[in-house]
Amino acid sequence: MIFQRAALREFAGTALTVFVALFAIVLSTQLVRLLGQAAGGKVASEAVMALLGFGALRYLGVILSLTLFVSILLAMSRTWRDSEMVVWFATGLPLSRWVRPVMLFALPMVLGVAVLSLYLAPWSQVKSAEYRTRMSNRDDVAQMSPGSFRESSQANRVFFVESGDGTDGAVKNIFVSSSDKGRSGVVVAGDGYTQTLENGDRFVVLLNGRRYEGVPGSPEYRMMEFERYAVRIETKEAQGVESRPFLLTLPELLDDPSPANMGELAFRVGLPIAALNLALLAIPLSFVNPRAGRTNNLLMALLIYLVYSNLLSVTQAWVVQGKLSFGAVLWGLHGSMFVLAAALFVWRTYGHLPRSWLSR
Repeated sequence: MIFQRAALREFAGTALTVFVALFAIVLSTQLVRLLGQAAGGKVASEAVMALLGFGALRYLGVILSLTLFVSILLAMSRTWRDSEMVVWFATGLPLSRWVRPVMLFALPMVLGVAVLSLYLAPWSQVKSAEYRTRMSNRDDVAQMSPGSFRESSQANRVFFVESGDGTDGAVKNIFVSSSDKGRSGVVVAGDGYTQTLENGDRFVVLLNGRRYEGVPGSPEYRMMEFERYAVRIETKEAQGVESRPFLLTLPELLDDPSPANMGELAFRVGLPIAALNLALLAIPLSFVNPRAGRTNNLLMALLIYLVYSNLLSVTQAWVVQGKLSFGAVLWGLHGSMFVLAAALFVWRTYGHLPRSWLSR
């Protein structure tokens, strides 16, 4: 059918534009946040791109859901603005005839949202948590980056290197500030490297430098010059990833139906159902009166989306707290939105039929 192909083509073109815009916004926001954490020493600089990829995969389902809703809404709003829907109703065709092309366009995206929500997003969060844990388990020297100050895991030393790779290679212009039993010490050296002994102990070996030591506020201090000075690297105890509901796989959630796990499952299952409901809601919500303001219905559609998406999080919390069951969320929240979509279909359909038809 020509109408169906044209509608699918317009939906796809609009969806591509919306997806690129939304994905760029999410990536930019995540990148700024991660760069801020890297500058503050909370995230290793070499982990930024990996964490950015995991974060993008985590939010991809929400982006696809919003893309689906906005693309259908914009494409159909254009038909109202250009008075194409007037001709549509004049030929006796109901608004429900748009359901078929919308569903043909929406179902593949809803399936993608389901795969992302149920499988890929949890996997990305697990990998992100493991990567962060692996980075934090590295020793103090391995976490150093040239040009930045780094505090040791015991919070009693501060390291700084001007240049070098900071792992097992040579570094230049090293600064180490330490505090022990009320005495403060500062070590500066022009060169240095790391050394691993046979028993596994690791040291930072500083060459051709000076050490200043004294009590803060006291005029007594010592200054020493050295050709070789070794500082022991404290090894961290390896930590694992804490098991939390949003890190569990789908089989693990089903095997342990606790309130916390059921709340997480309600959220994951709710995302694709919400995407399907939003695709249907976009059809009647796209109404635009060419003679009136064009933004009223778009604002209403945006408000409905925000309320719906927030209710997903609210009902998840209610399931965790035991106020609602898993089934009550599925039938109550998503069933209500489906009924709302059906009611809007009836309103838009009969609201534009000739009065002579309604009097029959």
